[in-house]
Amino acid sequence: MLHVLLVRYTAPIDQVTPHVPGHVAYLERWHADGTFLLSGQTVPDSIGGVILAVGPREHVEKAAAEDPFAVAGVAEYEIVTVDPGRVRDDLRALLPKSH
Repeated sequence: MLHVLLVRYTAPIDQVTPHVPGHVAYLERWHADGTFLLSGQTVPDSIGGVILAVGPREHVEKAAAEDPFAVAGVAEYEIVTVDPGRVRDDLRALLPKSH
């Protein structure tokens, strides 16, 4: 499955900032294992960020719960699961084999 993770700050940015190094390390870990395909800040960046992830929803929920932002209570996640109907050929290789 494909998942869009919406990360929304729930605290002022000055309370989020101390957790950025841990959040970056967290992103790098989940990108390295192939769960996260894309991550980035929203525009404007004061809203939070977006992550595109693949795998079973339970696995992605576990990953979201481990984010230092979530652990510290300065951000919350909304996970939207998508069943891709049409996929560009150059992106198909990034998705689980069922698509």
